[in-house]
Amino acid sequence: MKVYTKGGDSGMTSLVGGRRIKKYGVRIEAYGTIDELNSSVGVLAASVKGCDAEWYELLLAIQNKLFNIGGYLATDNPENEPAKPYGLSENDVERLEQAIDTIEAKLPKVNNFVLPGGSKEAALADVCRTTTRRCERRVVELSEETYIDGLVMRYLNRLSDFFFVFARFNNIERQIPEILWNKDC
Repeated sequence: MKVYTKGGDSGMTSLVGGRRIKKYGVRIEAYGTIDELNSSVGVLAASVKGCDAEWYELLLAIQNKLFNIGGYLATDNPENEPAKPYGLSENDVERLEQAIDTIEAKLPKVNNFVLPGGSKEAALADVCRTTTRRCERRVVELSEETYIDGLVMRYLNRLSDFFFVFARFNNIERQIPEILWNKDC
């Protein structure tokens, strides 16, 4: 199978199911942003692979869930019928919540906003967090046009929370001071 098909040369692409739509459509933006996030998670996973096997495995699981979400969002739903996302369950949301709880138990309390950055891993987690927030915005926008199962939004919301604490965790574990917001700077 060739990588190039030339089918998108005119600015159109196909959804799962075969319907052709413009490449700038809200559905394309939604699953395209999920794909972008998945790439960022891949960079983060590569960064922690050698030193954090537990977190590396979780990041790979997150990548697989994002692929499932992307496929769900890329599937045409012309009848706007309730449809469940394949390969995503409440257990996946709970797994993220457990990871967040585990990390938060190791973090010092903070009374200021924390700026993105510090260690390379923390900075990458912050990129993942902000991209996840953009995914949420795109999926909410799509949900105004077609049915989107609420589990997708819950997963993405928890995922952005996970990346926030994971960024902090990476600075603390690497003994790199967190950068606190200085509003008077």
